[in-house]
Amino acid sequence: MISAGLKQWLAFGNGIGIEIAGPHGSESIRATAVRVRPSGARVLAQFAVEDVPHQPAGIWGTDFSAFVRKAGLRHVAATVLLPRQDLIVRQLALPGVSDSDLASAVRFQMDGLHPYSEDDVIASWARLPGTSTVLVAIARRGAIERYAAWFDEAGIKIASFTTSAAAIYSALRLLAAPPAEFLACERVDGHIEFYGESPARPVFSASFEDAAESEGARVATLARAELRLDPGAELEPLERLLPASPALPYAAALTSACPRLCLPLNLLPREQRQTSSRMQWIPSAVLGAIVLLLAGALAAFPGFEDRRYLNSLQAEIAKIEPRAARATALDRATDTARNRTILLDEFRRRARLDLDVLGEMTRILPPPTWLNQLEITRTQVLVAGETDQTAPLLQVIDASPQFQASEFAMPPVRSQTGEVFRIRATRKAGK
Repeated sequence: MISAGLKQWLAFGNGIGIEIAGPHGSESIRATAVRVRPSGARVLAQFAVEDVPHQPAGIWGTDFSAFVRKAGLRHVAATVLLPRQDLIVRQLALPGVSDSDLASAVRFQMDGLHPYSEDDVIASWARLPGTSTVLVAIARRGAIERYAAWFDEAGIKIASFTTSAAAIYSALRLLAAPPAEFLACERVDGHIEFYGESPARPVFSASFEDAAESEGARVATLARAELRLDPGAELEPLERLLPASPALPYAAALTSACPRLCLPLNLLPREQRQTSSRMQWIPSAVLGAIVLLLAGALAAFPGFEDRRYLNSLQAEIAKIEPRAARATALDRATDTARNRTILLDEFRRRARLDLDVLGEMTRILPPPTWLNQLEITRTQVLVAGETDQTAPLLQVIDASPQFQASEFAMPPVRSQTGEVFRIRATRKAGK
């Protein structure tokens, strides 16, 4: 993933963005030509055609050619934003899926993302950088072929058919970093285009009919709720974030100028895509190489000094390393001796405590009680034997300062000479 600062320095190019808008059957197009440099983007020219399906392709194609000649971009292939009514835009959360497995993971879920037959759709997708979210765009094949035929008949070179969500997302990050969370909108031929981002949802994009003001406010409230924004969050004009009007063809033009720095979401079949002349990259490549060489030299000098300093430190370490090794060996031997001493002391203490247990049992269990089994562990004592009456034994054992919680390990059994018992008692801590 390219960082925002590096992306800005790599932002060189010229682009043409075209937006198709309006109701089906009477669509219009709006085009913007831009020149992009690390210092910013400049709009070179703009162009519009109304009611394209009923205009002769040769006429408006000629006008478009004059527009690109005026901007000096005859070699540039345009990026086209398809109408929202012809698109299905979905977001998939695919955590843990590598880029190599991304295509298989998206195709596995594709049938649940659209209501069309598999052969009737064209789909494209791109992972949002730094996230597990994948933006998926789906369009019917007939719509793609219809719009492709428009531009082919008009003689206009097209490099990409994409969505407003992908274009806005890429354009906002090309020359600067966007706000952490926001909601913006733009009115386009009877529709309101909403776009927003927030930590809860990386991308939100929706289009609604431009209804009454109260209905628009309700839609904005729903959009804020979808983004988990504060209900009072400002609804910004999209032109404020993308400083051009109209904003959508401007965003498409930025992605056309720097396609390698933008989301590679393209619904135009690969065999129909046209590319811009590569000659425009020669000055940018030369300048970029010079910048990289200077940056490399600046980066290498501190490293050279660091290596010299590190070598001097290693030489000093080598001088004192034998003495440090001897000190470490002495510390290790001291620790071993200390641990052995502690272990021997613990063995002596355990033996004394076990003898104390034996003595205490001898004291508190006088004749006629006798034992035929005595098991001593670190925490418990198990005694078994015979006496004339077993009932008082638990009380007698618990009264001892060394034992507590005594209980019969088995019920007492009456014998010919008395009662056979088996008692388990807990040794008190430290006893």
